[in-house]
Amino acid sequence: MVTIRTIQESDAEAFLDLCLRLDVETAFMMLEPGERMRDVAAQRTRIADILASNNQTLLLAEHARALVGYLSARGGTCRRNRHSVHLVIGILQAFTGQGLGARLFAVLEDWAHERGLHRLELTVMVHNTAAIGLYHKLGFVIEGTRKDSLLVNGAYVDEYAMAKLL
Repeated sequence: MVTIRTIQESDAEAFLDLCLRLDVETAFMMLEPGERMRDVAAQRTRIADILASNNQTLLLAEHARALVGYLSARGGTCRRNRHSVHLVIGILQAFTGQGLGARLFAVLEDWAHERGLHRLELTVMVHNTAAIGLYHKLGFVIEGTRKDSLLVNGAYVDEYAMAKLL
């Protein structure tokens, strides 16, 4: 059974390990293999900052005491955009297609409603059809296309900017 919970400072090393695995396992994440710095102390500080903020969170998906996915929400830092949060999700391939992404988003939306947040936004590579299908199912809409926004394996890739208003 997979449980979902909020990250704690003590998760810093395990979370970094999860991110390093995702960097290798999928080309849909931002960082390439070997690009992420493994600095547990810095990660612990970032987690403390997230936990101290009213408009940031990092949800973890855990199976058999191992982290298998996450959903990060980073809120705006100014009064004019504090109501918006940018989302990043990563799930190990062995756990995709089982409803875990939808579960993470459901917990995240509850968290956002509790804090009076209004806008959830994310970007997704236009060829990531599984993710786009999930986001549409959850009520996200495409607001635009970011042309050649990423360089992946030597080729430029477009991204959709998607959002959901709560």
